[in-house]
Amino acid sequence: MYKQLVDSNNRAVEEGLSRQVLDPQSRYYGGTIDPGTGIAWVNHTTGTPTDMCYWGAALAHPDSAYYRDEQLLARLLLATEFVLRAQHEDGSISPGWTNYHSPPDTAFVIVGYAQLYQLLAQQEWAPLQPVLDNMRLFLERTIPAMLTGGCHTPNHRWVLCAALGFLYKLFGLEEAVQRVDQWLSEGMDITPDGEWTERSNGIYNAVSDIMLIHAARLLDRPQLLDPVRLNLRMMVYLVHPAGEVVTDYSGRQDLGSFHDLSPYYLPYAILARYDQDPVFAGMAEWAGQALASPGVCSVNVLVRMLLEPELQEPFEATEILPVKYEKILNGDFLRHGYLQNMELAGHLGRIYHSRLHTDFGAPVARCRDGGTSVTLMTETPSFFALRHGAVRLLAVQLASYFYPGYVPMQEMTKLPEGYRLAGEQKKGYYGPVEGALLPPTSGTAVSPWYLLPHHMRPLTHEQTFRVEAEVQRTNKGWTIRLLGDEPGEVMTQLSFIFGREGSFTTGELQAAGEDCYLWSGGHLRYVCGEDWIELTGGELGHLAATVREAKLQDNCKAVLVNFMTPFNKTFTITLSPSMIRKQCQ
Repeated sequence: MYKQLVDSNNRAVEEGLSRQVLDPQSRYYGGTIDPGTGIAWVNHTTGTPTDMCYWGAALAHPDSAYYRDEQLLARLLLATEFVLRAQHEDGSISPGWTNYHSPPDTAFVIVGYAQLYQLLAQQEWAPLQPVLDNMRLFLERTIPAMLTGGCHTPNHRWVLCAALGFLYKLFGLEEAVQRVDQWLSEGMDITPDGEWTERSNGIYNAVSDIMLIHAARLLDRPQLLDPVRLNLRMMVYLVHPAGEVVTDYSGRQDLGSFHDLSPYYLPYAILARYDQDPVFAGMAEWAGQALASPGVCSVNVLVRMLLEPELQEPFEATEILPVKYEKILNGDFLRHGYLQNMELAGHLGRIYHSRLHTDFGAPVARCRDGGTSVTLMTETPSFFALRHGAVRLLAVQLASYFYPGYVPMQEMTKLPEGYRLAGEQKKGYYGPVEGALLPPTSGTAVSPWYLLPHHMRPLTHEQTFRVEAEVQRTNKGWTIRLLGDEPGEVMTQLSFIFGREGSFTTGELQAAGEDCYLWSGGHLRYVCGEDWIELTGGELGHLAATVREAKLQDNCKAVLVNFMTPFNKTFTITLSPSMIRKQCQ
């Protein structure tokens, strides 16, 4: 894998050089153009610092085709000058997406930039000095933003801590340690089963993990590794057989998107050696198989390997990873107790530029049997997802016109051969505001609606819509039984979301849009390669092709089942036999 990374890094060098702006009259002179926007940015993903990491690693590696290449060094120097020009007077950067003058996005860049600086500073090659001077100047300029800057999201705090740790190491800055202590005093936002607040298995779990590893080592805080260990142990059970990370219940932008294990390589590899843990080593090897390139600036694997040569060596021992298991996450987490205390926090449920993530710690169940992988989840639009060989049933989600949109399941109970999930929604009406509580404007010619004390209106005619789903294993697959009673005549829709790569070979389907079908009955078979699943339970109880506020996923195939309350419906899912069971390794 190490040699492959060196080779892929050489290719990344060439590709980045082709995108560098060499026109001295351009505002982006020295930067590398992001293909998606046509702009040169200073950010840790599609920005110039990522290309700089490729170039710096190539210059520092004796086996690279670009080792101490003076032309590449000149291009790297141009890039450092661009980065300095793009830096704001307050020391921050604007990454090119929604965050401007962003301390956390600056921190991401610092983490990658500082590691590259450390690597180049070890080279004892005099021509590097102008590059090092520019890089050090950029890092020094970030100090005020890091000592005063805030964040948007939970993981940003740990990115800021890592960045402050690097600044402490480089500049001996005690104020950086004090700022870290302020962030750490907020405590760790992780459940005993290893679930971070954002439930983002595809992106932000790994971010929190590697950033706390950096902070722990740079600041001599080994206790910061404990939550990382929890999350890494949890992730053993959150990967599908082919290496796809479970993102079906994420609280961030990776929700329902394809992500592999590659962001977890460094956390697993570093702690596998630190703890002498063969399970972590096995997961590191699995994650390593997904590494198509060294990675973006903040988590460049090759730069880290050159700084820590022991990471280049094979693991002493690896454990065979489980391919058959049933695991409930957060089943015993006292989530409702925490939610009941939310009023005491004083924010009244309002938070700006972020979200409260009240789904934190919601139960999730994972079932794996060779090449078949099932996820049951709560507090998310989908409550069931399945992988069976090449077949991807990405989501099963219930929507209704009661409280227009998806009905999230809030409870999960273990059954002898499966699970019972339940969700409840309430909706009512609001009477007139009591006269003594009305504002002065209510008695004038103009009485704006937004000035009325709506929170003081009495609730009337509140209705409750409760649904249950009993999901159980059979000797041929799974069954899903849906139950819903009151109120009557609620239009309801169950959507089965499949990968676009497969096709339907049977079933009574009526087109309701591109790759969207109403399923009225018959056996529905979805085929992908040599694998298939077959469903029963189709119904066309009403003609609505969509439910308001329940947007179906793009680039997928949706099969919709329409029915009315009260309902007691059972769907069967039969799995193709004799499929080749994919193993982890």
